[in-house]
Amino acid sequence: MNEEPQTSLRADYSNGQLENSVAIVTGGASGIGQAITELFAREGSHVVIADIQDDAGNGLAKKIRASGGKASFFHLDTTDESNWEEVINGVIREHGRLDILINNAGIGGGTTLLHETPFADWRKVMAVNLDAVFLGCKHGIKAMSQKGRGSIVNVSSILGLVSMPRTGAYTTSKGGVRLLTKAAAVDSASIGTRIRVNSIHPGFTKTPQVEGRLASDDGANFHALVDGAVPFRAWATPAEIAKGVLYFASDASEFVTGAELVIDGGVTASV
Repeated sequence: MNEEPQTSLRADYSNGQLENSVAIVTGGASGIGQAITELFAREGSHVVIADIQDDAGNGLAKKIRASGGKASFFHLDTTDESNWEEVINGVIREHGRLDILINNAGIGGGTTLLHETPFADWRKVMAVNLDAVFLGCKHGIKAMSQKGRGSIVNVSSILGLVSMPRTGAYTTSKGGVRLLTKAAAVDSASIGTRIRVNSIHPGFTKTPQVEGRLASDDGANFHALVDGAVPFRAWATPAEIAKGVLYFASDASEFVTGAELVIDGGVTASV
């Protein structure tokens, strides 16, 4: 009787596109970040999960290692510059380099009208969604400059390109990520490196954060609104977003910098 073949993390559609690379994924313990982490591990990268969710991050790293992949966890509050320095210095000590940085960690912006948004709420969204990406780019570029090349991918949103009612703080933060990406791309190229900096703009994606919104009192209305806005009449999965991030992280995009990739099922094409 034939035995079932042994499976591993690398067995499913792995092309080794990130073989022997070292990558940091912020917010890598759940949602889109988890999908990026798992895909990168399948593609041969040693993935550093950088998150404030210690139990989830350590658990995911353990799961990846048990499946034959390479992963580790570092606690990272992306709004804390000293914590950024600790994590990147730790990665350099352990691996000798940093090849890829995915600035994925972020929060929603609430559902208030702009003129009714408390300033404290505004500042929190900016700190997590924009200031943290600046810190990642700053210290990521410094680390990658040691060998003169690398890839930074900043996760923005389609709401960094267009807006919707009651998304003022979130839209502003994600629009800032879009232009910060271009500024970082130009600056890193101007000093003679091949450090590429690009942004991903996901559309409506089924993540734990969104699932919480769908479970709220206005969840049914929100679901209907999204279904009506997406030409594909479907939500993206985190895995579908991760494939776009892989393109920017890999050598397939070796002459691409300062660019943006929209993954939204046609939303921004139809508004």
